[in-house]
Amino acid sequence: MKSRWIAPFSLLLIVSQAWAQTVPLQQKLQSAFNKFQADGQCKYAAIGLTVLDAKTGEQVFAANPDMGLAPGSTMKAVTSVTALNVLGSDYLFHTDFSYRGTIANGTLTGDIIIKGYGDPTLGSWRWDNTKQTYILNQMVSALKKAGIRKIVGRIIGDDSYYASQSIPDGWIWQDLGTYYGAGTSALCWGENQFSLKLRTGEVNTPVGILGSQPAMPYLSFKSELINGAAGTGDQAYAYLPMVGSNIMYVRGTYATDQTKKAIGTAIPDPPYDLAWHLIDTLKTLGITVTEKAESNTTIIAKGLAMPQATTTLLTLTSPAMASMLYWQNHISINLFAEQMLLAVANKMGKPVNTSNAVEALKDFWKAKGIDPNSINVFDGSGLSPGNRITTATMAKILQSATANSWYTDFYNSLPVYNDMHMKSGSINSCQAYTGYQTHNGRQLCFSIIVNNYNGSGRGIREKMFKVLDELK
Repeated sequence: MKSRWIAPFSLLLIVSQAWAQTVPLQQKLQSAFNKFQADGQCKYAAIGLTVLDAKTGEQVFAANPDMGLAPGSTMKAVTSVTALNVLGSDYLFHTDFSYRGTIANGTLTGDIIIKGYGDPTLGSWRWDNTKQTYILNQMVSALKKAGIRKIVGRIIGDDSYYASQSIPDGWIWQDLGTYYGAGTSALCWGENQFSLKLRTGEVNTPVGILGSQPAMPYLSFKSELINGAAGTGDQAYAYLPMVGSNIMYVRGTYATDQTKKAIGTAIPDPPYDLAWHLIDTLKTLGITVTEKAESNTTIIAKGLAMPQATTTLLTLTSPAMASMLYWQNHISINLFAEQMLLAVANKMGKPVNTSNAVEALKDFWKAKGIDPNSINVFDGSGLSPGNRITTATMAKILQSATANSWYTDFYNSLPVYNDMHMKSGSINSCQAYTGYQTHNGRQLCFSIIVNNYNGSGRGIREKMFKVLDELK
């Protein structure tokens, strides 16, 4: 008796599977997209989706492909492909450790100058040969090799190779003191960020600041941060010191059930911080530096000219571009993307600032046949809420990557969400994904962006995944 019911059910399942396999992908995507667009979370939303054949560039599906939308951190995918094209996967940044003056009887009468050329990894904890202790030890060893046991002069962090504007246009004030809003610099240090350790307490009472890691004794911290109710998360924001001040304010709320008890904060002047920490290291080793730490910023503020080094003691090099891209896209490091975009401008012969770098990016893709008006952006990381790009352009850029020798490096740099290799992006009621997926032996590339959705981010992501599941 039981077997009589199994046979019809099995037949129905086989027929259903056969039907699903014969329905064209375009039709299945259209149905899934229509359902998504009709969802209550998308009532006031703008949605774009483009799917291309990754080998031929043939359009598989498109809905509002030419609508300019805020991409969030999926902009990093565009920056990555641009940087790989212009710079190559083996590209290395470098930093010069030099001096000017004379050395006699173990004493340098002059200045140590650390000149940066855009390396975002100097002092980063992500590689053994970029960690702060390693870099500082390399510098100390170079001084000892030169016979320098005392410095009558300054240690200067020099970021003059790039323009002075470290914050891209379009970034909002609230982000600038956070670790993810750390500004660019020709001389980066420790990813231009540090941690503030917090002391939490009862709800609606002030949160205390216990100190910083690493030490920042030249800064003062004033907490206006309030303990938030459990479940409200980390809504703490640090604010950079005003001109002429050394006070960083911390405002917002920090939930009592947060386990980390620390927030990431931007370093106001990374070149100065590097110079300060080198002096502090030398002091512990008995090497005297008679003057205080300086940076290009502090020297200009005094009305002085930036001195030029005459002798290089050490040249430090970064990990290769491919290695940086892995961290940039997996962790979504804004600083790495911005520094890569600046390097693109430098390589293309433009004065190095973010505005020129964006123009360099547009120029590059215009030469490849992409309308620059479809890339209306302010930065390379996607942090600006004013960025706009079309899903058609995003997908075309990803499709172009597949024909290059470095494609595997780029593909592997993309994290995996929903069992798909793709970069995510979220900002101000925006959620986006762009990446690659194989469907019935055919590799596809895609970009999907939703702006101005309502409700939870988790909810919209799950519904976007249902649309993308049709590509599997």
